[in-house]
Amino acid sequence: MNVIAPISGSNDPVESGIAAYLDEIIALRRDLHQYPELAFQERRTSKIIASKLSSWGYEVATGIAGTGIVATLKRGSGEKRIGIRADMDALPIEEATGLDYASNNPGVMHACGHDGHASILLAAARYLAETGNFNGTLRLIFQPAEEIGAGARRMISEGLFERFPVDAVFGLHNWPGVPTGQFGFVEGAAMASVDQANIRIVGKGGHGAEPHRAIDPVLASASFITALQSVVSRNVDPQEMAVVTVGSIHAGSASNVIPESVELKLTMRAFNERVREQLKERIPALARAQAESFGALAEVDYRLGFPALTNHREETAFAREVAIDTFGGAKVEIDFKPRTASEDFAFMLQAQPGSYLFVGNGDSAPLHSAHYNFDDVIIAPAARYWVRLAETFLR
Repeated sequence: MNVIAPISGSNDPVESGIAAYLDEIIALRRDLHQYPELAFQERRTSKIIASKLSSWGYEVATGIAGTGIVATLKRGSGEKRIGIRADMDALPIEEATGLDYASNNPGVMHACGHDGHASILLAAARYLAETGNFNGTLRLIFQPAEEIGAGARRMISEGLFERFPVDAVFGLHNWPGVPTGQFGFVEGAAMASVDQANIRIVGKGGHGAEPHRAIDPVLASASFITALQSVVSRNVDPQEMAVVTVGSIHAGSASNVIPESVELKLTMRAFNERVREQLKERIPALARAQAESFGALAEVDYRLGFPALTNHREETAFAREVAIDTFGGAKVEIDFKPRTASEDFAFMLQAQPGSYLFVGNGDSAPLHSAHYNFDDVIIAPAARYWVRLAETFLR
């Protein structure tokens, strides 16, 4: 394998240091890609990562939230402590990239680049262990189960920050459609909250030829879905953001039968907690009112997922300045637009100060696509960034 040239500004020791073993990291990333594992099943992935970290001299704690890892490296007498997090889990998607290192696990794929995120942090971890110039405590967090929104919360509930205290915590995500290696920073809400609702509209089944003898839940559901658009357009402040999506509708099995019920699955997203509460109040009320107007009933199971990912001002300003110092202003987008996707790193930012940033994955297929592929070109600059962030924080 040929070394992929890093994207960077002028050469520096970190850049050349990472380049010396970049081939190994890319091979590791592609190995992780070939053997993806779903949430809380990242046993092979966790074992490989823990082994690498131990061999580089880290104090490694495993089994946190099942497969999670925290690696600690202390140097000097400094009292400051930084946490850097990467996720590890894959998605239940059948890969369609045709790559020679495509998934060997049927129906499971690294379609979000978590294999890349873990590899970026490992590349930085090796440099920091062998050559890093810092004075304080470095904690590297490898988190399971981000895709189902459960890993961060479980790590925290199992004492993550009590056992491994930090003064600030940072994370990153690759982003398709953003120029390769371009870094983006958002102060405040950077990614949306996400909640789910399962709604069952119950009517009275009957023959399609005699609709007057039935209560049609399909018609009630159609009216509800149409009325649902009014929540965003007429209830939410026009200067705020909300997204309501009906992603699944299931009813009946024959064209001439009015079914007994219709089942709908929704997701709701917002940047503002007040708007999130507004959606939680209005959507169930609208479902019940619309169903009742047709003589039907609505059963609503509204489940809170995770909050908006909200970056802290001071830590985001610090992270942005490190990127500018490392790569120059041309490689840094200081007013990166918030993303309406969601991330359970939000829970870590509720527990600790910190920031979550983005790095461009170029002209790739979208995240969660069967055709998505993480661009190995971004490993070197992103790893270099983590090194510089840690060294600057722990001066």
